Order: sequence, then structure tokens, then C-alpha cells
Amino acid sequence: MATVDTASTAVKPSSPVPLDTIPISPAEENTKPNMSEDEIKATNGSTKFEDELVTVFHDQQNFNVKHPLMNEWTLWFTKPPSGKGDNWNDLLKEVVTFDSVEEFWGVYNNITPTSELALKSDYHLFKKGVRPEWEDPQNKHGGKWSYQFKDKRSAPIDELWLHVMLAAIGETLENDNDGEVMGVVVNVRKGFYRIGLWTKTTGKVIPGSGDGDVAGGKGRSADKSKEVLMGLGQKFKEVLKLKDAEVVEFSGHTESAHSGSTRAKAKFTV
Repeated sequence: MATVDTASTAVKPSSPVPLDTIPISPAEENTKPNMSEDEIKATNGSTKFEDELVTVFHDQQNFNVKHPLMNEWTLWFTKPPSGKGDNWNDLLKEVVTFDSVEEFWGVYNNITPTSELALKSDYHLFKKGVRPEWEDPQNKHGGKWSYQFKDKRSAPIDELWLHVMLAAIGETLENDNDGEVMGVVVNVRKGFYRIGLWTKTTGKVIPGSGDGDVAGGKGRSADKSKEVLMGLGQKFKEVLKLKDAEVVEFSGHTESAHSGSTRAKAKFTV
């Protein structure tokens, strides 16, 4: 499981990092920085450095090591509507796709903080190939855990959203092979901030998902599915640094769509 260490990586530079300076992986993973051409040729095919972990500290002049993520992620942005006739697809914009820790920080340090976004704006961070829409084939059978921060002035929304994103791309919200996390969302509204965690299922079998113990598969029992979703909700709550008395709710996308302007009834709570 890939893990992003928030303590060691959450250090923002004094000035924004240009996106065109995002580092690129070295061509030869088993060679040391500053090796001569003859040394590189002599090393090819050998296992001399196979057990040595190459980090960014090996070469202070050329910051050229990427730390890959387990999945590719795409950042999306919903801009505020200009009128009632605005189409959702016109408001939703794909920003960038990345697959390494370094690329994430390059993007994060060059986008507007959540606290400075206009009302009715949203950030969405989803696995590549998944659109942040209920109708997307990978979302339509799913739901979301969410929490509203009603006291906007006291909510450290930038820090909370950052930690939620790091937990998502670091794959720490769920266990290996749970397969539920689709993406995370933050909404900026007049009376509150809301952060959500989208899941692949609501704990039910999805047609065509196979017989194995996978999200939506026939091989995953109802009890196991609920256990996975409840575990997700608990970890999500911990990342949001909520107190025991503060409740995070889970509801299905279908129920949310049918509820219209009213809130869908919570299926689970933690």
C-alpha cells in the first residue's frame, strides 16, 4: 500500500512551483546519480544497486526521482454558475491528471486554496477515468460519506481538504482490495463547507461485477460489504478530525438524486 506521509510532505515552498518543473523519473532506476557512462554500462544487467532505495536526497542538483502512486488521479473543478440556464457539463472542468507524489505537490501549490474559492465552487479528485458525476458507470451504483462544516470561519478547510486528498491518493482510507474509493469532493457553499468521499457501491451487488470478493461482486457478502463501507466512514471521520459526537453520514447517489432539494436519508452513520 502506497502511503503519503503528511508530516514529511506537507511543506509548501515559499513561492509556487511552476508546473513545467515537475520532476521526471530517471531513465535508469538501478544507477546512481553522477555515474559516468562507463560506470552505467558496467552496472547494466547487474544487481549491485537493486536493494538500495533511491530517494531525492541522492542528487541535490538534479531532483529527478518520482514517487509513484498506486493509481492515477484527475483533479476536476466546478466553477460557479452564471445563471439558471447553465449546463453542468459546461461548469465541470478537467484540470490535470497525475500519478506521482511530486506531481501532486506541483499541482496543489499552483491552484487556488479552497478557502478562497467563490461560492458554489467545487474541487473533485477522482481516479483517472471516473467522472465526478452520479451518472458515471463507475459511480451510478455507489454513494458517498459526507460531512458539513457549518461554522465556516472556524473550519480549517484548506488543511482538512489537503489531508483528505493525501489519504485518498495514499490509499490509506481503505484496505487492500476493498475497491470502494472512487474519489473525494469539497463543496463551497454560502452556509457551509462539505467534504465527501464517493464509493463504488452502497453495499449491494452490482450486475456484472463478477463472483469474487470485490466491490459489488457476488462473492462479497452483505455483511462484508457493510463492514468495508463502515470502515471507510470511520477512517474518513478520523482524517476530518471530528469528535465522537459529530456524525458523518452515508447515502446512495440514487436516493440523493430522487430526494431533489431535500437531503437523502442516511443509510449509515459513524
